[in-house]
Amino acid sequence: MLFSHSESPTEIWQSIKHELHRGALDPKHPFRFVNLGTLGNGIPQVRTVVLREVTQNMGFLVFTDFRSEKVREIQSSPMIALHFYHPKKMLQVRVEAKAEIHFQDTLSDNYWRKLPDARKAEYTSCLPPGTSVSNSELGWESGENSFFTVLNFIPHRLDVLQLSKEGHLRIQFEKANDWKGQWLVP
Repeated sequence: MLFSHSESPTEIWQSIKHELHRGALDPKHPFRFVNLGTLGNGIPQVRTVVLREVTQNMGFLVFTDFRSEKVREIQSSPMIALHFYHPKKMLQVRVEAKAEIHFQDTLSDNYWRKLPDARKAEYTSCLPPGTSVSNSELGWESGENSFFTVLNFIPHRLDVLQLSKEGHLRIQFEKANDWKGQWLVP
């Protein structure tokens, strides 16, 4: 368990922030891989992405190829959902956020320079993600152009569910309320 009913919403908020930051820093942390929900063709779309950083302002950063479906979906509807789950702590964090797309700008250039050369090929493929190919090797043929993109998810609400044999606990944090917690019925 991460928190109990005896902790204050402020203490819980600090614990949640700490776990989210750890998810971006520790490759073995369960929050490293997060489920991203978007809307595509009127249908909810969910995929797993890698959490690269949680900024001081609680922005969640993810890297992707600009030509990916998720970028098109975000361009059409920038409101997204993130879902984190920590199995050992029995903790679920759902995030509602607005997405910003950073492609060929200062933010994406800064992260591109830090990216190991071996990883850069993931964002320079001649073919866009999702393209049909006759064999798997064709998908990795590198081109000269980089399609490296940073997605910044700016949260406005976090809904946190602590599962427990003694009784589940649920609390919500909203940016509009200065991230002060509000207990909810689980």
